Amino acid sequence: MPRIKFDSASDEQPKPATGSHFHRRRPLHDRLGGGKVADVLLWRNRHLSAGIVAGATFVWFLFEVLEYHFLPLMCHISIVAMLVLFIWSNLEALVHRDARRMPELVLSEEAIRGLAFFLHAKLSRLTSILLGIADGKDLKLFLSAIASLWVVSVIGSYCSSLTLAYLGLLCVLALPALYEQYEDEVDHLAMRGSEDLKRFYHKLDSRILGKIPRGPVKAKKSK
Repeated sequence: MPRIKFDSASDEQPKPATGSHFHRRRPLHDRLGGGKVADVLLWRNRHLSAGIVAGATFVWFLFEVLEYHFLPLMCHISIVAMLVLFIWSNLEALVHRDARRMPELVLSEEAIRGLAFFLHAKLSRLTSILLGIADGKDLKLFLSAIASLWVVSVIGSYCSSLTLAYLGLLCVLALPALYEQYEDEVDHLAMRGSEDLKRFYHKLDSRILGKIPRGPVKAKKSK
């Protein structure tokens, strides 16, 4: 017999997409700020993103592969800059042409204050986050931070700080663009990984962490 299909209210409701736990209503570009930084991270401004990668690669190659040191580099850059300024300022006497006036480089006080306020706000926020993790109220977050720092220390023991910073920059410029392209697949894998981590943490909490005595804290809570 042919099957008869009945329309119901439940059929009209849209089914949740795969990885709905990690689903974001807003686009990734808006979540990253929606400005020039988001354009660079998502390669909307390809020339600027490629220029940053090329510049970082050149600096890494210069210091790590060629083993060029920072102090000689600054001295050589200063020498070249002074020679260019000298030739520019004496252009009239050298080639019998009128030299243009050198542009004045002036750093405004507002720009310096803005940079100082920005750094102060970022450092204060980082300090508050570290203090919030270290107080031990969220044991899961505390253990995750300890494990993450240990992994970074292990990775840092096998490579230099400059190489680690260079790899971090490449990840920052590559991962958001890849995530935007393969968002559904990444959300599905992240949801499964999150469920596995939750099951592992519950087992660890019931077998080990739950048996750790916390006398003073429990006494205060009971009062």
